[in-house]
Amino acid sequence: VQLQASGGGLVQAGGSLRLSCAASGRTFSSYHVSWFRQAPGKEREFAAAISWGGGRTMYAASVKGRFTISRDNAKNTVYLQMNSLKPEDTAVYYCAAALYAKPVGATGRLEYDYWGQGTQVTVSS
Repeated sequence: VQLQASGGGLVQAGGSLRLSCAASGRTFSSYHVSWFRQAPGKEREFAAAISWGGGRTMYAASVKGRFTISRDNAKNTVYLQMNSLKPEDTAVYYCAAALYAKPVGATGRLEYDYWGQGTQVTVSS
């Protein structure tokens, strides 16, 4: 499985962006997918996760109520809708996939089998 993250950009505080994580490979629906983010000078942190079938989602406290993760397995794509963006949301956002047998929403990077290359999100105040 190869992951390609896209959709980042520059937005004003209070604005919205939708990130996409497009996957190659016919087994994409067998993977949980998470979004992580890494701000300059900080460690990569978990943001949101969705189970392989889409029936379960998880969010970090910092984004809950503002971000929504979803997936379309027919299109091999996972989305992260980000609303009410804040300057502290500025980071490089990465998508990662973990085989369905693993826990949904694992926060440890080693739990994931594949990573996308990241897309920059910048929120201006």
